[in-house]
Amino acid sequence: MQSPIKNPLSYFQRASFLTGAQHIDSMPPDHGFEAAFVGRSNSGKSSSINAIVGRRALARTSKTPGRTQQINFFDLGEERRLVDLPGYGYAEVPDRLRREWRPLIEGYLEERRSLCGLILTADCRRAVDDLELMIIDWCRPRRMPVHILLTKSDKLSRGAGHKALHAWRRGLPPGDANVSAQLFSSLDKQGVDEARDKVLAWLNFGQKKAPV
Repeated sequence: MQSPIKNPLSYFQRASFLTGAQHIDSMPPDHGFEAAFVGRSNSGKSSSINAIVGRRALARTSKTPGRTQQINFFDLGEERRLVDLPGYGYAEVPDRLRREWRPLIEGYLEERRSLCGLILTADCRRAVDDLELMIIDWCRPRRMPVHILLTKSDKLSRGAGHKALHAWRRGLPPGDANVSAQLFSSLDKQGVDEARDKVLAWLNFGQKKAPV
């Protein structure tokens, strides 16, 4: 499907690493517009960011899940940012780090005023579980839109992929218009345009006033 936004990749041409924050008080000033990415450490989160911005290594990927131990901010210009939240739910991450990450992620999702939408990455071969539902529950009081990328869809046949998508949609909170899901593959680019348009719509380029 052709993107309804003219030359969508042009909005990411200036994308660059801004800063990494290990504490709420070390984050950039809370104004402008942010789209954040969160997901299990082995869900392909960093690869999804890179596919959406059309860059090979804006967000660092690793063969060792759980390496991202801080919130990484990427500057797009015009007070727009992408945010890479630490991966969660990986068994080999030390308990101490997991105890530190949870309040960091939760605090960001609940308190960040410039956050306009959350991309939640999840392996399409898995079923929705309590960790994904917990992330969604953090966003619901603020009516924060959550868009789920069912990653690694290239691992499934077309029929199996659509079956997985329907199963995920059935497992999500019913009647919540702020939660949506799609199939996605950073390898064969399935769903990349759709996800990119979602992020750009949240960031609302051309509007200077920060969200209330």
